[in-house]
Amino acid sequence: MNDKELTIAQVADILGVSKETLRRWETSGKLVPERGDNNNYRLYSPSQLDIFDEAKSLTSSNWDDELEVKPSNDFSVIELFAGAGGLALGMEKAGLNTLLLSELDKHACNTLLVNRPNWNVVQGDVAEVDFTPFRGQVDVLSGGFPCQAFSYAGKKRGFEDARGTLFYEFARAVKETSPRVIIAENVRGLLNHDEGKTLSTIKEIIDELGYELVEPRVLKAVFYQVPQKRERLFLVAIRKDLAQLASFEWPSPYKRIMTMKDALKAGSLFDTDVPKSEGQKYPESKAEVLKLVPPGGYWRDLPLQIQKDYMKKSFYLGGGKTGMARRLSWDEPSLTLTCAPAQKQTERCHPDETRPLTMREYARIQTFPDDWLFSGPITAQYKQIGNAVPVNLSYAVARSVVRLLNKIEEASRAEKQSRFEKEVTA
Repeated sequence: MNDKELTIAQVADILGVSKETLRRWETSGKLVPERGDNNNYRLYSPSQLDIFDEAKSLTSSNWDDELEVKPSNDFSVIELFAGAGGLALGMEKAGLNTLLLSELDKHACNTLLVNRPNWNVVQGDVAEVDFTPFRGQVDVLSGGFPCQAFSYAGKKRGFEDARGTLFYEFARAVKETSPRVIIAENVRGLLNHDEGKTLSTIKEIIDELGYELVEPRVLKAVFYQVPQKRERLFLVAIRKDLAQLASFEWPSPYKRIMTMKDALKAGSLFDTDVPKSEGQKYPESKAEVLKLVPPGGYWRDLPLQIQKDYMKKSFYLGGGKTGMARRLSWDEPSLTLTCAPAQKQTERCHPDETRPLTMREYARIQTFPDDWLFSGPITAQYKQIGNAVPVNLSYAVARSVVRLLNKIEEASRAEKQSRFEKEVTA
């Protein structure tokens, strides 16, 4: 974490609390900011945050060392539900060789092939893909299967509990290929989906398949050089015959939180300002309302009568609805991107201009490189980007997986050498 003073928004992102919570802490004396010349502009010194584990993890991060991790062998990966390639790109950057990518959506498949003509992209229903030719050739099997309830959850039928779901196909691919490591990512909601039965069944099936599951963890993208408040649940499992050889370590966080300025302007994340690109537009009536919203603000920052007119019945219901009439701020990360940039419930207005984010701005926030092209109509491009795993988050996890595979290789060699020496001296 750098030594510059931190704004209330930055501290909220680092600690994972709201600005309202920080104001309550100020009142109670738990965390009192140092103030700038403007009495309303709260500033904190980094040393004030040393009492919080979240902040300490930034100051003692091994990020730079982990960037140096390179594969000690030609490790390979198969990915299911590949989408527009966010997860695959991270794996590639970490040095993994892509054997196969399975994806149903034709526009997403075209995106993958336009950018990587050499990738083996299989378009269509994953249930029709035979993975058995790859048995014994796969180091990592990855994918973000959709979150679905199991018809037989809780009936202890093991692998059969998942039949009819897309996780079943993921599990079948594991069974058919026997990879060393499994990586699955999902929405945070999987933790409590169907009162926890869904995740419980997934854990049982992973165990039945012969894998030792690392305790699943929700990773916040803002900690991994992604200018976006996105959270994804990751499940990592190691084949049981290898699990005793090495342990998996989650990636260290980056030294600071990236913001919209990092995403769209030239700086440490990108060498140039964001390129011009196609984007949706607001209807004139909506644009007139959003013009009144300040950077970082939302519907509660509008005049009272306009709040009522814009929110309609929602105005009288409980909850913050902080995504409605929301304008992003240059000094904060973006809120989680959705599949469409102009939805009323999840507004993502440009910090200065009164318009939705363009396609390339969307891609930057997801840390796709500017030369990564997206196929299909503009609505399909937004959907592909909004559904993707942020590339830098994927890259951080992939480096941890490469480090694990390197340890397994080293331990396997040492074990073989030890056996050989025992045979020679026997």
